[in-house]
Amino acid sequence: MSKLILTVDDSPSMRMLLKASLSAQGYTIEAAEDGEQGLQKMHDLRPDLLITDINMPRMDGFELIEAVRAAPQLRGVPILVLSTEFSEEKKSRARSAGATGWITKPFDAEKLGAAIRRVSA
Repeated sequence: MSKLILTVDDSPSMRMLLKASLSAQGYTIEAAEDGEQGLQKMHDLRPDLLITDINMPRMDGFELIEAVRAAPQLRGVPILVLSTEFSEEKKSRARSAGATGWITKPFDAEKLGAAIRRVSA
């Protein structure tokens, strides 16, 4: 059975790129355009993995990670952050919010696939 991954990014082109890249690796992809929509879809779909951007309108990636970690039924879902940001401060903030891993944009499809397998094994 294919793993369901929810990608949350405010960039339509990034959502398309993720869907194309991850579908090709055999994953089922659902997408949301900001943290609020992402959180709703997390509750509705209960995906196997969440990939989120940090800088988004309405609810950013940090807030989304904290909200997911605060929901008992979602607490165990691995969360990968996919962002152009890569400062230690942001990474440590994401880790303390509950992120499982960090990938820098632009992403390499092979590395992203490897990271997904690592955190969802």
